[in-house]
Amino acid sequence: MNVAEQLVAQLIDAGVHRVYGIVGDSLNPVVDAIRKSGGSKKGGIDWVHVRHEEAAAFAAAAEAQLTGKLAVCAGSCGPGNLHLINGLYDAQRSGAPVLAIASHIPSVQIGQMYFQETHPDRLFNECSVYNELISSAEQAPRVVNAAIRHAVELSGVSVISLPGDVSDLKASSPSPKYVPSRRPVLTPNEEDVRQLADVLNRAKKVAIFAGAGVEGAHDEVIELADVLKAPIGHTLRGKDFIQYNNPFDVGMTGLLGYGAAAEGMNDADVLIMLGTDFPYDQFLPNTFTVQVENRPEKLGRRTDVSLPIHSDVKPLIAALLPLLDRDRSDAFLKAKVKKHSKIMHSPVGAYTRNAEHMKPIHPEYAAHILNEVAAKDAIFTADTGMCNVWTARYIDPLGSRRLIGSLLHGSMANALPMAIGAQVAYP
Repeated sequence: MNVAEQLVAQLIDAGVHRVYGIVGDSLNPVVDAIRKSGGSKKGGIDWVHVRHEEAAAFAAAAEAQLTGKLAVCAGSCGPGNLHLINGLYDAQRSGAPVLAIASHIPSVQIGQMYFQETHPDRLFNECSVYNELISSAEQAPRVVNAAIRHAVELSGVSVISLPGDVSDLKASSPSPKYVPSRRPVLTPNEEDVRQLADVLNRAKKVAIFAGAGVEGAHDEVIELADVLKAPIGHTLRGKDFIQYNNPFDVGMTGLLGYGAAAEGMNDADVLIMLGTDFPYDQFLPNTFTVQVENRPEKLGRRTDVSLPIHSDVKPLIAALLPLLDRDRSDAFLKAKVKKHSKIMHSPVGAYTRNAEHMKPIHPEYAAHILNEVAAKDAIFTADTGMCNVWTARYIDPLGSRRLIGSLLHGSMANALPMAIGAQVAYP
């Protein structure tokens, strides 16, 4: 086999079923190797052709976010792979495991300002966890293996730059066997748990602000809120994982919010931030703040944190609950939940009541109808801007739906290519 065919074999070994991209001359050996693999129905890989490389990267980012598995996109040399950059930034910031194959100009021409020359091994540094140029057949399988592992284990983007002539060389080194590892459970330091329990047992008013890091810990967060009599606000990325079946929900804060969550955080003695890297510091209160985060570089970078805790959310709550006093007033909680209910009825609800005959149709009403008729396991993708507001306010996650968008990178025109990736992954 040649290097391109070896690359495709390694992707198949890693569980990849498809590659999103646009065919181009320097990428031809890779595309032909995908053709020869016979497609996913025969145990190979499908080629998903798109109209623009940016769409390929967004589709791969969506697939990776929704499945948690490696997704792949590809672009030809120069301007081809350069178009991947917005989707790759989105994937990197969303923690989506994506591998980008950036084909390159002939290796003998690199550094000579050749036609369409760029340097993808430099360009993608800021939006990747791994970014390497393959310059020989001997080097190729180890770089590909490293790229796959970095993307999967670090939940980010890997980029391999592959000159067309190198991809057509005869493979000369064996491929390292790829066996995926299991994600570890990160448990908290015992002293942090004791200190947090002391703080919470002294506090009269506690608020919880939950982000995407509470995924898989819905019931535990609800139990914690019940014990603490704490209202739960959430980010847009956290909405999927905490808003449903939540009697303590007070909605969102920030630019997409509507009052009760922001008010609840401002009035609390203690704010607990669970698995969130919410960027808008102007909406975070100047109060005693606890941040629980499994990525330590995120601790304290948005607001002053009085007690940073490096841990997964679920084991932190499991260790904390036995140490908490149960005799608490629920006056603070009831007031915030009541305020949230009032806001949801008016003004948020005002756009959807008696709106059937209004012309033009309110977009809020359209979102409301979509929420009612969509399947219980529907995947919603939203473009950046007001579409995110309507998604945030009118779409119910139900615990079985997913709501995704370019929520950290904030790129435009992301929803349709993300929907392609979602649809292909979940036909």
